[in-house]
Amino acid sequence: MPSEIAKILSRFPRADLMGSQPTPLERLNRLSDQLGIDLWLKRDDLSLLGFGGNKIRQLEFYLGDAVDKGADTILITGAVQSNFVRSAAAAAARCGMHAVLQLEERVADMDPLYHSSGNVLLAQILGAEHIRYPVGEDENGADDGLHRKADELIAEGRKPYVIHLGVGHPPLGSLGYMAAADELIAEMADWDDVVVATGSGSTHTGLLAGLNILRSSATVHGICVRRSADLQRERLAVVFEHLAKLLERDEAEIAAGNTISDAALTPGYGKMGEHTREALTMMARVEGIFLDPVYTAKVFAGLIAKVRSGEIKPGAKVVMFHTGGTPALFGYQSTLAAL
Repeated sequence: MPSEIAKILSRFPRADLMGSQPTPLERLNRLSDQLGIDLWLKRDDLSLLGFGGNKIRQLEFYLGDAVDKGADTILITGAVQSNFVRSAAAAAARCGMHAVLQLEERVADMDPLYHSSGNVLLAQILGAEHIRYPVGEDENGADDGLHRKADELIAEGRKPYVIHLGVGHPPLGSLGYMAAADELIAEMADWDDVVVATGSGSTHTGLLAGLNILRSSATVHGICVRRSADLQRERLAVVFEHLAKLLERDEAEIAAGNTISDAALTPGYGKMGEHTREALTMMARVEGIFLDPVYTAKVFAGLIAKVRSGEIKPGAKVVMFHTGGTPALFGYQSTLAAL
């Protein structure tokens, strides 16, 4: 019998990018002992398409909508080493579409490797077209740039589909993490804490909404990877507003228990501080699992901070979502060489 989440999601067009199998749920035995908690990793880095990651779940609904509208080209904006744009290029290839990737200069003072390897190289192999946007904190301007390019494509007889960077649009990506919540609870229901990155907001809002609809008692901890907790809280409020309209649900119901921390954000988006370095090396050297400097190492650093402060209780059953990003490690080779 379909779950409540499955019934909700059946109303939306969806491209099959994940395959039929759930991503692995893995207990981290040595880190559980070291941190004094029952720690599990939801391995969304092992989703099947294009080096995986959380964006594959989100793109199922964006590409589903694009296919439904007859699009032949996907346009999207992200940072130079964005996992989203690389994943969008892979999803477009799977669906027989062209991808236009607009790269922002969001991280200052990076070396040539950052601009040519990792996700950039993979997107080139996938046949994506790269264009540039010179500003890193101008989401509306970046979206305007995509629409200008889309107008050029329309004039050429193409059918473009824009995946917006700014808030204020239907958050179809959040639907992918409502599905992830359904998957997680089907695997194991009695979580105390769920830890996830919060950046664009789609993964965080979808996961929290899904768990609330499923009446999970777990605390969802959003770990800031791009902006301060106050600014992220404002952003999520807008995303939840639009998600509630999309789902035709009460906003207070889906947004309940919204917990945000920016303790691991310093020194900012795409930069590694002391706590991020500690988390990245601890996961690698204790469990043999790679995290990336931009998202997952910050998330694990945030988890460690919550354990040390007592916010996550000793012995708690905790799951952290590994949202991928491994290719970005190669773009940060110079930064990581010091390790």
